[in-house]
Amino acid sequence: MPKINLSKNALMILEQRYLAKNSKGKVIEKPEDLLRRVAKNVAQADAKYKKSKRNAKKTEEKFYNLMASLDFLPNSPTLFNAGRKLQQLAACFVLPVEDNISSIFKTLHDAALIHKTGAGTGFNFSMLRPKGDVVSTGFTSGPVSFMKIFDAATEQIKLGGILRGANMGILNVEHPDIEDFIKVKSKENVLTNFNVSVAITDKFMQAIKKNKSYNLMNPRTKKTVKKESARRVFKLICEQAWLNGDPGVIFIDRINEFNPTPKLGMIESTDSCGEQPLLPYESCNLGSINLSNVVENKKINYQKLKRITHSAVHFLDNVIDMCRYPLKENTKIVYKNRKIGLGVMGFADMLIKLGIAYDSEEGIKTAEEVMEFISKEASIASMNLAVKRGTFPSWKQSVWNKKNKYFKGCHILLRNATRTTIAPTGTISIIAHVSSGIEPLFALSYIRKTAEGKTLVYFDENLKKALVECGLYNNKIIERVNKEGTIKNINELPKKIRRIFVVGSDIAPEWHVRMQAAFQKYVDNGISKTVTLPKDASVEDVEKIFLMAFELGCKGISVYRYGSREGQVIYLSSKRDEQITLSGFLKK
Repeated sequence: MPKINLSKNALMILEQRYLAKNSKGKVIEKPEDLLRRVAKNVAQADAKYKKSKRNAKKTEEKFYNLMASLDFLPNSPTLFNAGRKLQQLAACFVLPVEDNISSIFKTLHDAALIHKTGAGTGFNFSMLRPKGDVVSTGFTSGPVSFMKIFDAATEQIKLGGILRGANMGILNVEHPDIEDFIKVKSKENVLTNFNVSVAITDKFMQAIKKNKSYNLMNPRTKKTVKKESARRVFKLICEQAWLNGDPGVIFIDRINEFNPTPKLGMIESTDSCGEQPLLPYESCNLGSINLSNVVENKKINYQKLKRITHSAVHFLDNVIDMCRYPLKENTKIVYKNRKIGLGVMGFADMLIKLGIAYDSEEGIKTAEEVMEFISKEASIASMNLAVKRGTFPSWKQSVWNKKNKYFKGCHILLRNATRTTIAPTGTISIIAHVSSGIEPLFALSYIRKTAEGKTLVYFDENLKKALVECGLYNNKIIERVNKEGTIKNINELPKKIRRIFVVGSDIAPEWHVRMQAAFQKYVDNGISKTVTLPKDASVEDVEKIFLMAFELGCKGISVYRYGSREGQVIYLSSKRDEQITLSGFLKK
């Protein structure tokens, strides 16, 4: 069995979270065993269509090599659960929340079943009547209070005693409780297991531009209860996002404009990280291509990228058939639409290897070219599967989006209603030892806290190589990089190196948004992307980012101002105040 080339940090994460353990908590798998377990399990779906164990064995080898090379990795639940008792392989779920106590607590029960498999859930609480509204027993406490109940339940449920589920909580901007929702995380340790986003409509955005008021409507009566200044509410959203990163925004009308099956229902929510819009009860499994691995001799090997893309689509489609979904409602709608979400990681590393700055026109052009290629090949791969296995059953309820450049009018030939998604790739990018998703490098040297209380130490390998090549890898430079996390002010280094090795806080906000928009042009679903802001960024900076994201066609966006949240996962390794925070966390 070929040995996998893993970093020290990757081995630590695998041992802590992914490798099987016995009843005493002792690791009983090697990384090679894990990938063999996953490859063998996922390949078994082939027999369902080809009736041949020989083909399944051939597919097993293909999938094993795909993962062992770190060219592609699936989402965490697949790595955890494939070939094991739970056999729940999908990462993303959305559940409905209706305006009655039975529905609310059925959804809470269903979320608990999903969380115990290591997956995340998204909810839109906008159907719940506002605080103080009448119910049969008196007056309701409103959607925010029920979110706190969901949060408390999530806190108690972990996979393997380690990982908690994550939630996305959404409220429509027209809901009467929108201000309470926007401000809910202004205090520390509230809704700690939730990301929160405001669902913003096109109408609201127009009201901001024209400085007009808009209507707040009671979802129970469907009547206007108040008029509110759109600019004031928008300003409040931006102030809170500046304060601690929440809420984000999703552009709900744009999401539904790209809903591939509108006759099956409207999309109300995304998954827990915001990149996967889904119908109620729908689920999606994700996987990511390692773009760093397709750069050879400072050029992109598109033939290799094509092979990886086709194999990855095959893998993800198989996952649908091998997954044991927690709820019968999940199984029913997943089999109708067969959505998959193929994305990327290591994009920042790719640019560095190509000698291209992230915040440059060439960087934007490269993003568009790479994602356009992946999108086209993913659609071809899905069509090839459709010929062999059949199209997704709900294609008669679908509307092929006219803005999609590929196979216009040919959606009946596709196996999967959606093919592409850009996920955050938090832990799988650590395993692959590359930058996460389409994010720029966070820093060139940093420490990262894990959920298990371990500390992972990073120094960028590409930078080390570049410094060695120019004879500048010395203690003085290393200390500066460790202290600052960036090399933009180290004048002893060549300008070209300083230009290419940019980190998130070096990059002007508009380049973050433009990069997200460049990828979104060729992504079926959404994109997990956070605009990283320096500590001294202003509320006005946040306003510009949200407005620009809307204008450029993004489906949603979030911001994070460095150091604005307690329990921050990544820190510059040498900042005294950050080290104190980190030490306090580890002692808890």
